[in-house]
Amino acid sequence: MTAARVPAARYPFRMTPIGRLAPSPTGAQHVGNARTYLVAWLSARAPGGAVKLRIEDIDSPRIKPGAADEAAADLRWLGLDWDGEPVVQTARLAHYEAALAELKRQELVYPCTCTRSDIAGAASAPHLGEEVTYPGTCAHRRAADALALHAQGKPFAWRFRVTSSPAYDDLFAGARHIDLTRSGGDFVIWKNAGTPAYQLAVVIDDAAMGVTEVIRGDDLVPSTPRQLLLYRVLGLTPPRFGHVPLVVGEDGRRLAKRHGDTRLSVFRAAGVTAEALVGLLAWSCGWQDTPAPISARDLLPRFRLGAIPPRPFVLTAALLKRIGYG
Repeated sequence: MTAARVPAARYPFRMTPIGRLAPSPTGAQHVGNARTYLVAWLSARAPGGAVKLRIEDIDSPRIKPGAADEAAADLRWLGLDWDGEPVVQTARLAHYEAALAELKRQELVYPCTCTRSDIAGAASAPHLGEEVTYPGTCAHRRAADALALHAQGKPFAWRFRVTSSPAYDDLFAGARHIDLTRSGGDFVIWKNAGTPAYQLAVVIDDAAMGVTEVIRGDDLVPSTPRQLLLYRVLGLTPPRFGHVPLVVGEDGRRLAKRHGDTRLSVFRAAGVTAEALVGLLAWSCGWQDTPAPISARDLLPRFRLGAIPPRPFVLTAALLKRIGYG
């Protein structure tokens, strides 16, 4: 299959960027989140652009009470500000419903009754890495078939029909292409719980907020071609995407409880200064020679996306002690 390349967003020449910070209140923000937020904030602010804040709270069963306020406090502590009032996803359900209705009208989605175990157990489901590709079990259905399923009391999600795999130019990593027909296949855009999935919600929100660049962790690389497909069929202009390496523990795995408590709120309570943590993160990104304390704002003239090493940043106990933690 030939990859269709999606051009950079069509914005006026030299228009300053509009970036965004989008914490999810499903848990506390940690050092890994802080590094990505810092890069995203600097990427927009350094050329004089704007930063928007969005609270991604549609994953209701996993939302932790008070986590949204704590995330905002974490960002302020880091010295990362934003323009305007925060956008809250649960206040925007009508916009997602309208997008779903349009996708139904175009017959680009279909109701899917498969469970995760159904998909994982399908003999025809190919595996690529850790991701299981949807085998197309329900792809024969049309949008109108949802009426009969609903009448029968059968829960279903809505899947988007993947017919192409857009390539794109990553702001950090350059040209990227993932063959969605082999990696994931048709993907869910609306959960059987009656709420939008991440892929749909962020596309609608970023377009509505005027976001022109999205800087996020490279664990979300597989989401980008899916989102580009949604931008295309909904007639929306995509932002430019940049995916930066994650923070990992000394075992090379993503930060988790097994690596100790790296929540920003715990750092604050332990007396770690924001400047100390920001200095460590700036050093990890190649913006200073040592992990000396520095404020986020003082990093503006030093910011270079290309200076960030193309590998995960290993957070060690020794580095944490250096900034006064542990």
